Amino acid sequence: MKQNITGSEALMLALQAEGVKTIFGYPGGTIMPVYDALYDYTRGDNKVFNHILVRHEQGATHAAEGFARVSGEVGVAIVTSGPGATNTLTGVADAMIDSTPIVVIAGQVPVSALGTDAFQEVDLVGLAQPISKWSYQIRRAEDIAGAVSRAFYIARSGRPGPVVLDFTKNAQTERVDFKAEKVDFVRSYVPYPKLDAASVRAAADLINSAQRPLALVGQGVELGGAQDELMAFLEKADIPAGRTMLGLSALPSTHPLNVGMLGMHGNYAVNLKEQECDVLIAIGMRFSDRVTGSLKTYAKQAKVIHLDIDRSEINKNVKADVAVVADCKESLPALTALINKADHSAWRESFKPLDEKERIMVIEPAIHPSEGPLLMGEVVNAVAEATQGDAVLVTDVGQNQLFATRYFRYPKRRSLCTSGGLGTMGYGMPAAIGATFGAPDRTVCCFMGDGGFQMCIEELGTIMEQQAPVKMILMNNNYLGNVRQWQDMFWQRRKSFTRMMNPCYELIAKGYGISYDIVTDRIDLPAAIERMLVTKGPYLLECAILEDDDVLPMTPPGKSIDEMQLEIKNDK
Repeated sequence: MKQNITGSEALMLALQAEGVKTIFGYPGGTIMPVYDALYDYTRGDNKVFNHILVRHEQGATHAAEGFARVSGEVGVAIVTSGPGATNTLTGVADAMIDSTPIVVIAGQVPVSALGTDAFQEVDLVGLAQPISKWSYQIRRAEDIAGAVSRAFYIARSGRPGPVVLDFTKNAQTERVDFKAEKVDFVRSYVPYPKLDAASVRAAADLINSAQRPLALVGQGVELGGAQDELMAFLEKADIPAGRTMLGLSALPSTHPLNVGMLGMHGNYAVNLKEQECDVLIAIGMRFSDRVTGSLKTYAKQAKVIHLDIDRSEINKNVKADVAVVADCKESLPALTALINKADHSAWRESFKPLDEKERIMVIEPAIHPSEGPLLMGEVVNAVAEATQGDAVLVTDVGQNQLFATRYFRYPKRRSLCTSGGLGTMGYGMPAAIGATFGAPDRTVCCFMGDGGFQMCIEELGTIMEQQAPVKMILMNNNYLGNVRQWQDMFWQRRKSFTRMMNPCYELIAKGYGISYDIVTDRIDLPAAIERMLVTKGPYLLECAILEDDDVLPMTPPGKSIDEMQLEIKNDK
């Protein structure tokens, strides 16, 4: 116990009790007492926290997300009230839909001023409730220990997600006798449902009778730390597995049972085979519309087994014949124990002609073009080869994201940070900053388009100050590329406000003291990538990309996934 300290120092001790070492934040009026307390905890021999000053509060939340995604720990962001707090809401919503554990602590006006429209007062709890796992206002210093411990317990347990603490200024300055609390139970909150043996048995029976089983692997495997359990399950039953975008590093890219990425821009064979399999086993994934295409036609021939920790995902989009509601680290071994050793080699072989068709029509032209301007696919492939599978991939949103996730390599766990469900442009650079602190021993490669880069360009200041070793690959096609592609395909090529007038990125990099290079000819690409990777600290590599480079394959929106196109068919 520490007696007669301020609520702000109590927050420091509460964060320390949760094992926090890294904080991303931005100070302001109502959070100033906390920042004054933080001063003594970030300096000298007794330094406890490493505080990263971002340049925008949205950047703090995305950095916390990137940190959490690669480290497996809870990311922390501290901001002030009013616009400081509202600027975090995009990151909170992003973390919610992508199940990323972060805790956002925002200043608030004193309790005596609540409801008076005081300067920079906003109802943060009300705003955050629909897009967070829990939001709570701390009104008294004596509530700090319990609220912080509860926040971290909720953020990291079960299906992870964001928690928002609204910290009134009077609670920050009041005196309190602090004793750390450890919350490991919240009434009515059941983060780890009890495994139902009958459901496991029913799922095993379906798998044992299957002739054409197919597993769909989501991020839930990664979040549950169940990668080994997944491989044991797949290998025993000889089940081919597709991965969602967020689940890409849950199964190594080179694993023989990995049959590619699911979804609108995923791999051709696995998408078509979803319409042929007889048993579909969804593991820690939510049947996003970007995976299923039209629900009216999705996998109607298959018996569906859904393994998920979150009961609300069961039957939400796709009706399950058998639901196993539990942590996949528990449910997968239970299922593996009951399934038979199997050989589905003939079924797996049936994927290969479709894979070969995609390789010839899409992959080879994308990564090994013989002429013309640079393509995004070849840039991603070249970086992936140069990093030899050791790097963490961070992407922004758009074509850069789709090319990067398709053509990167994922031999290691927790190797991908991207905004999946919300699709947040501007996510990439701050998330990459967070990733360098969450995985300091790994190379962090951040792919961005010219649109998303300019939505977070202020975070170059954070990179400059921290010398965060982010290897930024700017794939510049002078367009909002994904929107432009849709305009070409579905809107009679009417390019309405998608062409970008871009600045001189060399001068911008120079202004921030960041190493810079540009590639306009593919002959120079390998050497430029090598220079980027051997240069210590941050680096911006601009690549001049073909303006109408398109992401393929593609399932047109609203279509069945077996209508996936390997070439552009323009809407006339």
